[in-house]
Amino acid sequence: MQGILASPVLLLCMMAYSGLSYAKWFEDNQGIMGTNIHVELWSESVQQGKDATQAVMAEMQRINQLMSPYIESSELSQLNSRGSISAVPVSKELFELISLSVELAKETDGAFDITFASVGYLYNYRENQKPKQGQIDNLLQAINYRHIKFNVDEYSIFFAHPNVKIDLGGIAKGHAVDNSIGILKQRGIKYALVTAGGDTRLLGDRLGKPWMVGIRDPRNKVKQAVVLPLADTGLSTSGDYERYFEQDGKRFHHILSPQTGTSANAVQSVSIIGQRSTLNDALSTAVFVLGVQKGMDLLNRTPGYDAIIVDNQRKMHYSNALMKLW
Repeated sequence: MQGILASPVLLLCMMAYSGLSYAKWFEDNQGIMGTNIHVELWSESVQQGKDATQAVMAEMQRINQLMSPYIESSELSQLNSRGSISAVPVSKELFELISLSVELAKETDGAFDITFASVGYLYNYRENQKPKQGQIDNLLQAINYRHIKFNVDEYSIFFAHPNVKIDLGGIAKGHAVDNSIGILKQRGIKYALVTAGGDTRLLGDRLGKPWMVGIRDPRNKVKQAVVLPLADTGLSTSGDYERYFEQDGKRFHHILSPQTGTSANAVQSVSIIGQRSTLNDALSTAVFVLGVQKGMDLLNRTPGYDAIIVDNQRKMHYSNALMKLW
């Protein structure tokens, strides 16, 4: 895999610092995009630190208003409601992220496919509801990234199937994290952490020491499967414990196989380490759907991105580059 690919709940193990050091760290947590947004950054100026954390939260809110499938006025919702009737003009930002999503679908042989929502919208994890097999069968043909048609001149998008819906849940949070790190850089911040649910990106280190980032045990939310010392990179985790319910001894979760319209079950979690959270986010979903062997094949031919997989037997697997380190 060349070209654009040349990157759950995280538990962050923060190191102790003196009272003087702590006074220079600024933190904030807010519930946005259906998840917890956490920002932690170092600043010499109190005003700079406060303004920078607020700017990140404002960016998260902006992305949510633009790309949430649950906000009726969002561009994404408007596209879903009208895209199969006629071409819908969208912002350059949304157009480019959907275009990137389609390119990723091609490069992952359809394992990452934002049209999964054509069936996925029928699942309600809070209410323990899933579609009947007949409903899935009727809508399965709508899951195909090739149905998304682009008009580059007009920044418009058309769905070439009447039942297509898209969801950017597998890439939008990573995009928001990348944007947020860019904002912090522009404001002169050199040391920071931004997390949106399972997507984390680190700006620099933690004042000469690495950030200690934990990947949670998929079956124990207070236990960590592994702790990684990281700096100036990103890590995204997709797990079958984020949104799920159990019924008749089976776990139904939000990471659906585009081929079946049902929950992928070969692994319990996938964590991707790489410089760009947008790609980390999408790759973690793709590898989850592909399973251990095909997923590792994908990562091992993707320069600059590595994976840690916990399979459905709770065995851990590492991509080649990580194996050499450990």
